[in-house]
Parts: sequence; structure tokens; C-alpha cells
Amino acid sequence: MPENDIQVADAKGWFNRTVAGAGITSALGDFCYETTTVILPGFLAVLGIPAAMLGLIEGIADAVASFTKMVSGYIADKLGHRKLLVLIGYGLTPVGQILIALSSGWLLILLGRMVSWFGKGLRGPLRDAIVIQAVSPATRGRAFGFHRAADSVGAVLGPLLGVALLGLAQDWHWEDAAGPFRFVLWLSVIPGVLAVLAFLWLVKDPQHSPNPALKFFSTLRGLPVRFKRYLGAVGVFGIGDFSHALLILAATTLLTPSMGVVQAAQVAGLLYVWRNVVQVTVSWPVGWLADHVGHLPILVAGYFLGVATAVSAALAFWFTVDSVAVLAGIFFLAGLYVAVQEALESTVTADMVRAETMTMSIGALGTVNGTAKFVSSTTVGVVWTAVSPEFAFTLAAGFMLIGTLLISRVRD
Repeated sequence: MPENDIQVADAKGWFNRTVAGAGITSALGDFCYETTTVILPGFLAVLGIPAAMLGLIEGIADAVASFTKMVSGYIADKLGHRKLLVLIGYGLTPVGQILIALSSGWLLILLGRMVSWFGKGLRGPLRDAIVIQAVSPATRGRAFGFHRAADSVGAVLGPLLGVALLGLAQDWHWEDAAGPFRFVLWLSVIPGVLAVLAFLWLVKDPQHSPNPALKFFSTLRGLPVRFKRYLGAVGVFGIGDFSHALLILAATTLLTPSMGVVQAAQVAGLLYVWRNVVQVTVSWPVGWLADHVGHLPILVAGYFLGVATAVSAALAFWFTVDSVAVLAGIFFLAGLYVAVQEALESTVTADMVRAETMTMSIGALGTVNGTAKFVSSTTVGVVWTAVSPEFAFTLAAGFMLIGTLLISRVRD
């Protein structure tokens, strides 16, 4: 068959049961934990927990996920049991939700977030490797674009329903102001359980071959130099890439003087939903464009959008912006850059490493990202509390810009 005909066949065959099943599972999983993401800042506010603690909680959770990704990728490449580990990872998410729903202080919230993010770290690289190997290299961008779009559908519907239920439940009789938030958290457990069942029934692992001779540290040392430079650039960018729970908190803080804390939390939640709508809308086109133009150049463009997001957040505090329209513009930028980042970081990785170490390499990417985000979320939260939110977001923008410039220099 001529090469052009093969590419046409590949382009038509990228949407298969595994890609569809992974997308449905991710949508349900995001429906579960993104509901928490959108209401957590308001939940902490009614419990009297400061912004520094939110940043610390999100940062520690990201760190747990990051180190889990590295180890899970290695275990999967060595032993081959990818699907089982993914199922366990998805199962831990609703467990974490239950712990948060039961909490009355920061400690149990931290534990619940850590459990959920341990599950997220366990499943992420393995699921991504399964999707990558279920399609041809020529259509990875489209497959990942679809997967991230489906992932974000849950991130839209979950918070949207959560915000609606939060508004409905606040008129009911509760013992304290945290009651409506707990109600939403309990309901979010349902899609988390459904995610486990969906992955079990729909997804088939296209490669289940163990590699018992694989050594952890020697494999890390043997990764390509270009990939190591890429990881370094991703890490520097990640030091500024703060958790968007802090962006929700920013909107809540800016809107509270004119709206009150509950309504501000609802509007901030809707802004986060809007961010996810943007991500859903552009994820597949981003993948399609990357398949035709190149994955790395599009990723660099997305990183520049990340810099613009952080700068805009700093300016919003500088000018005390309480316009929902202006804040919606900031969340729009956030949706664009996250769509590019999540759709292409793993596909760029797959282009740089060997197939037999791809899962571990994606895990290494996750570890670098998570470690950097731990530093970023913790730093932004602490600097916000100790100095000012303007300085915190400006600092984040600086690291993101340096990382963007470094990744633009990664070449063959």
C-alpha cells in the first residue's frame, strides 16, 4: 500500500474502542474530582482556612501525584499490568472525595486530596501510554485531542452541576455554612465509581508485555539527552504553573466585596467551568493542528498563552478588577494554554523516547510537572498571603516565561 494510502487509513482509524473508552472514563473521573476543585476554595473559606493552606494542600497533592507517576510508569513497563493499576487509580478518587466530605479542618482535606491525587498519579501515565499505543504515530495528536476534550467534558459538567447544586442547597436548612459544600462532595462520589466501571468494561490494553530486565535508575540515565532537556524546560515552566484552584480563589476574592462570598464562589466556579468549556472546544483542533504542523511548535505557543494568563491574573489584582467579563477573559486564556499543554506534552514525549520505556518516560514527565507544580502552588499561595497576590502571579509568570524560552530551543 502506498504511504499516502497508509496515512489516510490511519487517519480514519484513530477513533477506536480504547480511545473512546478512555475518553468516557476520563470524563467521569474529571466529573468527580473537578467538582471538588471548583468548590474547594469556597469550602475552605467557610471553614476559615487561609489561601496559604489552599496552596499548600494543592501543592502537596500535586507532589504525591508526581512521584507516583514515575513509579507507576516504571512498574507498568517492568511488569506489564497497566490496566489493573489504572483501575486502582480511578478507584482511589471517590475515596478521597469521601474523606474531604467528612472533613471539618485542613488535615482531612489534605489527606483526601492526597488520596485522590495518588490515584491520579497512578493512572495517568499508564492510561496515556495505552491511548498512544492504540493509534498510529501519525494520529496521536487527534487521539489525544479527543481524549483531553472528553476529559474536559467531565470537568465542565461536574463543576457546572456542582455550582448549581451549591446554589440550590444553600437555601436548605444546614447546621453550618459548610453543609451545602458537603452535600455536593458526597454526590461527586457517584461518577467516580462509574469511571472505574467504564474503564473496566470498555478499554483494552493494546500492549501487555512485561520487561522484567528493566532497571529504574539505569533506564532514567539512558533516556535521550534531548528528552532530558525537554523535561528541564517543562520543569522550569511548571514552577510557575500554579494550580488553577488559586485562579478560582483569585476570582472569588476579587468578586466577594461586590457579591458576598457564596455568590462570588458560585461565579468563580462558573468561570472555571468556562475555562473547561474552552478546553473542550479547542483540544481536538489543537491535536489536529499539531499532527499537521508539529507538536513541539504548538506546545511552545501554548506555553506563551500560559505566561499571558499569569500576567493577566497579576494585573487583575493590581487594578482590583471585579468585572466578570474581564475575569472570563483570563479564564479563557487559561483554557487555551491548558488544552495545548495537556494534549501535547505526552505526545512530544512519545516522539522523543523508545516504545519500551515510553510509559516510564511519561511518568518522568508527570513527576517533573507535579514536583514543579508543588513548588509553584505552595509558593504562589504563601507569597499571596505574605506579600500580595500581584507579586505572587508576577513571580509565576517569570518562571513560565523562562520555561517557554527554554522549550523553544529544544531541537533534534
